[in-house]
Amino acid sequence: MFSQSSVSLGLQYFIQGWYLISQKGLRRFVVMPILINILLLSATFFLLYTQTSYLIDKMMSYIPDWLSWLGGLLMALSILLILIFFYFIFVTLAGFIAAPFNALLAEKVEEMLTGEIAHSQSAMDFIRDIPRIILREWQKLKYSLPRLFILFLFSFIPLLGQSAIPILSFVFSAWLMAIQYCDYPFDNHKITFAQMKQQLAEKKLLSCTFGILVTCCTFIPLLNFVIIPVAVCGATVMWVEQFKQ
Repeated sequence: MFSQSSVSLGLQYFIQGWYLISQKGLRRFVVMPILINILLLSATFFLLYTQTSYLIDKMMSYIPDWLSWLGGLLMALSILLILIFFYFIFVTLAGFIAAPFNALLAEKVEEMLTGEIAHSQSAMDFIRDIPRIILREWQKLKYSLPRLFILFLFSFIPLLGQSAIPILSFVFSAWLMAIQYCDYPFDNHKITFAQMKQQLAEKKLLSCTFGILVTCCTFIPLLNFVIIPVAVCGATVMWVEQFKQ
């Protein structure tokens, strides 16, 4: 059932993420994710710029002649699918490279929100945590990649691939964004990947609303440079208010 409160809460947590990145105690933990984001976005959009025409031509070649009158609409949906594909490349790379910094940011946001100070962590403790954090990113990749690959294969089915699949891909991407960023506070508390997914699924409309907003901002110039720390901060607020026991 559609819940207006879930949608408004998803928007509220997203807005709080923007507020939190400007807070004095968090700024130094925001800088590294932003720098990584800028570098990866630049590389991803260069790849997008050089490959888009080829991919559009390839996808449109599967459209039968009798559907040529839908060419404009189907091309727009094909472009959406390509954008989602490149978006996934960006998120995957950013997830692996920035994960340790995002986990640290989530920890500091939670400390600010709750007043509960996490155990003091030395630089060596932070380094020791990196393999565990990277392994968690690998779990996310194992979950998302097969499903995205199936959607990618369906995209080559005439008409279906240029109509329903881009929309399904967008919705699934929003769900992945909820998983990607909400996972940092969950993982900080050693909650398993399966438990995290189950808890998010119990509030799927809230999670997907938040994920849709993050996904949309990734495609907006300038906003996309800071969206990773914004999403981490907003997801941590969601964790504290909705999921923390």
